[in-house]
Amino acid sequence: MLVNMNDVLYNAKKGKYAVGLFNAVNLELARGIIAAAEKTGSPVIMGTAEVLFPYGPLEELSYFLLPMAKKASVPVVIHLDHGLKKESCLKALELGFTSIMYDCSTDSYDENVRKVKEMAEIAHSFGATIEGELGHVGDNEGSAEGSSHLSDPSAFFTDPKMAKDYVEKTGVDALAIAVGNAHGAYKLPPKLDFERIRTIANTVNVPLVLHGGSGLTDDDFRQAIKEGISKVNIFTDINVAAVKAEFSRFTNMDKGIIDLIPAAVEAIKQETMKKMDLFGSVGKGRYSQNDIDKIVDVVIKEVLSKS
Repeated sequence: MLVNMNDVLYNAKKGKYAVGLFNAVNLELARGIIAAAEKTGSPVIMGTAEVLFPYGPLEELSYFLLPMAKKASVPVVIHLDHGLKKESCLKALELGFTSIMYDCSTDSYDENVRKVKEMAEIAHSFGATIEGELGHVGDNEGSAEGSSHLSDPSAFFTDPKMAKDYVEKTGVDALAIAVGNAHGAYKLPPKLDFERIRTIANTVNVPLVLHGGSGLTDDDFRQAIKEGISKVNIFTDINVAAVKAEFSRFTNMDKGIIDLIPAAVEAIKQETMKKMDLFGSVGKGRYSQNDIDKIVDVVIKEVLSKS
């Protein structure tokens, strides 16, 4: 079922678990992610980021991501992560994405607020949700997001008081925070500021997002979620798992791509399931009979209104 972030993240915030965002730049990734969500009964957020457009153009991804989400037996959000340009965010909304992140974190505070507030109003007019970022999540060297590694990440940590003001002024539905996390694989063990996560969670009324999840320890995830994280972004782990699985099948040159696809899909599924279990979202996407009755009522009313 295709939904937006509010449909899954507020339940996560209340239930003290997190919903994973897993980037899907091709059909194999999307198949593995959806299979994992349906197998575990987990809600899931699936999508792409602007820096990944060279590997999977936005419009082409929409051809299969949206239909797969609509057909899924669990709630699926289709999300544009790290939209860097206004035009990219607008395109995602026009294509039917149910959620966007407009990343203006490198702008001045006032400019970040102004631009994200404007985009929030547009996203909400589409019935979509929006995520903003305050502070700046750095990029580990070699990450998909770039290589702007920060020598002193603490200088860019999210300030709790500014977070409250930012959420109130912009109207964002979720807030990505910088607390020692970074995109890509970590060369050295990161040190997350769990007290800062807890303080921000107690200061703002929207779900919090942890970017740069791949490479953190299981204990890091559990503690971050306990302190108030409701959405965790993952890409590197599933991306690498797929390649490892394909290499294991590529024993000689008489292989074709159809020999490799099943291995990649299964590896992505297994790695995604591990994360869903770790985040505590297993079983949280299954509908009760009451939920099903409500959905049926909505569909019937919509059909009757068009007849």
